Amino acid sequence: MAELARVRIWAEALIAMHLSDIKVRGDRPWTFAFDNAKRRAGLCNYTDRRITVSRYLASKFDDDEIHQVLLHEVAHALAGPDAGHGPRWKSVANELGYVGGVTHHGEIAHERAPWIGHCSAGHEHFRFRKPTRVHSCGKCAKRFSPQHVIEWRRR
Repeated sequence: MAELARVRIWAEALIAMHLSDIKVRGDRPWTFAFDNAKRRAGLCNYTDRRITVSRYLASKFDDDEIHQVLLHEVAHALAGPDAGHGPRWKSVANELGYVGGVTHHGEIAHERAPWIGHCSAGHEHFRFRKPTRVHSCGKCAKRFSPQHVIEWRRR
């Protein structure tokens, strides 16, 4: 579990090391903040020139995972807003030492999800917004299946 104070120090050090020279006339410097995301680990906001990391996921992940999230987002800032997860971003990310994929496949902050669902086989599902449509379990059937409808309850 990463300590948030330490994550902030790493983020600010990476920004100082890699992004302090990226200033065009009048541009604000890049900054770091924690956000309240529960499904994504990090975000690179080009408009605000800010890299953010989920405070919930940062406290769940180990130090190496959070360091990789920070490298991923710094690579976005360096590659630019049009790079996406394409070849330019991949090249920059590799140069920084990033070894992960293009998206986060780890745990979400499911303990904060207000909606919990179960299918007939007992698989657990989480939602952060009230489900408005009938859903079936994707683990039980590839397509919608009335036999595997998820029953939702508020936590």
